[in-house]
Amino acid sequence: MRAITYSAFGPAAEVLALTELETPTPQAGEVLVRLALSGVNPSDVKARAGGRPGVPKPPFPRIIPHSDGAGVIEAVGAGVDAARIGERVWVWNGQWQRAYGTCADYIALPAAQAVPLGDHSFETGASLGIPALTAAHCVLGGGAVAGKTLLVSGGGGSVGFMAVQLAKWAGARVIATASAGPSADHAAAAGADLVLDHRSPTLAEDILQATSGNLVARAIECEFGANIDTLAAVMAPCATIAAYGSAANMAPTLPFGPLLFKALTIDIALIYILPAAERAVAIDHIHRALAEGALTARVHKTYALEDTAKAHEAVEAGQRHGAILVNTA
Repeated sequence: MRAITYSAFGPAAEVLALTELETPTPQAGEVLVRLALSGVNPSDVKARAGGRPGVPKPPFPRIIPHSDGAGVIEAVGAGVDAARIGERVWVWNGQWQRAYGTCADYIALPAAQAVPLGDHSFETGASLGIPALTAAHCVLGGGAVAGKTLLVSGGGGSVGFMAVQLAKWAGARVIATASAGPSADHAAAAGADLVLDHRSPTLAEDILQATSGNLVARAIECEFGANIDTLAAVMAPCATIAAYGSAANMAPTLPFGPLLFKALTIDIALIYILPAAERAVAIDHIHRALAEGALTARVHKTYALEDTAKAHEAVEAGQRHGAILVNTA
């Protein structure tokens, strides 16, 4: 099979190579998926560049990158219902703690990690995985949000765009923050009731004015360290901050007093290690929202397999509105 691989950390154009490998054979409990599309996430790019803390060298001699993807099951291992052959699926955690991810013609992985896609497009399927699971867990992992005010930072980003849609589907009032321009437009298109400029020097006051004194019940936060002071000011007592990123400040100083006297919960989400029961709930929310037409995925650009380095560079460059995909068909 064709696969994109790397054996050393470094710039995409220098370390990613188109390689011929043996097609894997599904082992007991596994399925073999013929991939149509592979999704490229910031975490995939950081892993290839050597940006994960405490990981000085690649953990495997050769790695096929990417955790997300979509395709068709072509074979099953022992213990897996043969009726799944021919099933259209989307894939999660394709390369998490495994050498071979989705940037290839095929992937063999545990059957539970190939989720029925139904009639939805492969573009949609390859855009779910990390972004949709993160959004679903951060929005709905704490229970019902109907009638509550939610704050979604980065509402124009991949996770934020889906978080806004899921929150609206679940009956919440949504205030999103985003950069002025296309990002704000995308947050609004997702259904946010109000979109505020995240660069505003009076962002906390802007949020409080928008809520008319009704403080925020739950925040979905992509830049925890940069925004913690604002969050401390706008959250309601006993509210939850569901934080899934803090790239701008990975060692923040917390305003403990304001957090303490509101008894705020900080829920740090790492979707790769989400317990099975909680993941099942998130998948159920995603599928129900898709079925009701309340959740859509955006694709910014699709690259040919041999141009995977360019796909990584596009993710690194930012300024995208939608998924970056690689055509593996």
